[in-house]
Amino acid sequence: MSTTDSLLRTLWLASPALPVGGFSYSEGLEAAVDAGIVHDEGSAATWLSDQLHLGLAHSDLAVIAQAIPAWQADDLTRIRALNAWVLTTRETQELRQQAEQMGRSLLDWARSLGDLGEGVATHLQSAALSPPSYPVAMACAAAASGASLHDSLAGFAFGWAENIVQAAIKSVPLGQSAGQRILARLVREIPKAITLARSLDDDTRQAFAPGLAILSARHETQYSRLFRS
Repeated sequence: MSTTDSLLRTLWLASPALPVGGFSYSEGLEAAVDAGIVHDEGSAATWLSDQLHLGLAHSDLAVIAQAIPAWQADDLTRIRALNAWVLTTRETQELRQQAEQMGRSLLDWARSLGDLGEGVATHLQSAALSPPSYPVAMACAAAASGASLHDSLAGFAFGWAENIVQAAIKSVPLGQSAGQRILARLVREIPKAITLARSLDDDTRQAFAPGLAILSARHETQYSRLFRS
């Protein structure tokens, strides 16, 4: 596969147009807005930066960094262990449902592509994950893309950033220019998050964000909401 082909596949996987439902989640941000913690551009930028470094880099990005080589080596035992870790460390019902729904949707997307997605769908099905979590399913697609590990992580992180900034624009609310300034900040910080994620192993990878977990649990019964988490 050429460098251009792998780059285009990485951009494809990072696109918010990928039909996995990422646009319907705020990952606790809407609850933070309701609580008054996030209320303007500055507080939204700080919240999302913290979520990138304290949450995503330590958990999902670290899982993907380990899952991509496991998929490439066809190490299904390792894949199942990583998938179980993701599902058991989701701290609220909403966050777990998000991981499960987006994982299933990515598998459905791969099946819908026919020959183009056959390899991804076959690998996910052969692992017999019940269900496939989104980070592990995305790692499978990234492994098949031919992109480097670093570029795959960058694509995943940028896709997350673009989706979550759109959630901030809708829920705070913010203007498009404010959203672009926040996205620019996250883009500058993503390389640092990738470096951290690649340095973690099973003993140092973690999912520990008690403030986010509390807000996510509150969101389950929040009156009048736009997002599913």
